[in-house]
Amino acid sequence: METPKVGVVIVAGGRGVRMGLSVPKQFVDLSERRCVLEVTVEKFAHALPDARITVVLPSDSIGLWREINRRHEFGVRHAVVAGGDDRCGSVRNGIMSLEGVDVIAVSDGVRPFVSEEMIRRAVNHAAEHGSAVCCTPVTDTVRMKCDGGSVPVDRELLFAVQTPQVFDAELLKAAYAETGDGRGFTDDASVVEAYGGKVEYIPGERSNIKLTTPEDISLAKALYALESQRR
Repeated sequence: METPKVGVVIVAGGRGVRMGLSVPKQFVDLSERRCVLEVTVEKFAHALPDARITVVLPSDSIGLWREINRRHEFGVRHAVVAGGDDRCGSVRNGIMSLEGVDVIAVSDGVRPFVSEEMIRRAVNHAAEHGSAVCCTPVTDTVRMKCDGGSVPVDRELLFAVQTPQVFDAELLKAAYAETGDGRGFTDDASVVEAYGGKVEYIPGERSNIKLTTPEDISLAKALYALESQRR
C-alpha cells in the first residue's frame, strides 16, 4: 500500500471563559518556549513529517497565535483557518481547506500529550480501513440519573472517546457537507455515523488528556516538564 497523503486539522476554538483564564487555554504556556497548542502541533509534525497541518482558531485569536509563535520562535510549518460558530463549523472550515490528501486526522488543540506512536497508528488504521477513532475503557463506577435517584450502568458497555479521529478524506468531507450542521454533534465520529459511514474504534491512551479545568493546566505543566526532561 502506498504511503497515504495526510492532512491534519487541529481545532482550537476555546476562549477560556469557563476556566477563568486571561487567555484561551490553548495559549497557556507550558514552558517558557511553548504554549499548549504549540506542543500539540509539534506532536503531529514530528509524528507525520510530510502531513499538511491546519490550525483552526477564532478569527480574533489568529493575531495572538502568530505573536506567540514569533515570541517562542515556533517554526513548525502550518496553515491557519478561521473557525465557525461551533465545533462542527470549525472542523468543516479546516477539512475543506485541505486538498489532495487521502486521510484527514482531526484533533483537539488542548490534547498536548497525544503520543506520536498513537497518531501514526490511527493514521495507518484509517488508511487501511477508512476510519480510526481513539478511545479508552471507562474504569470508574458509573451511575445514571433517573426519577428519584440513580441506577448503575454497566461500564463494560461504555468507553471514552478521544482525538485524534482519522477518516478517509472524501468520506469526512462528504459527511460534513451533508450532516455537519451543528445539530448537537460533539465529535467527528458522530458526524460520520449520522451520514451513514462506518466508524472503527481503536485503543487510545490514558495519558492523552484533554485540558478542561484549571487543575488540568497545573497537571499539564508538570507533565510537560517531565516529558521535556526525558527528551
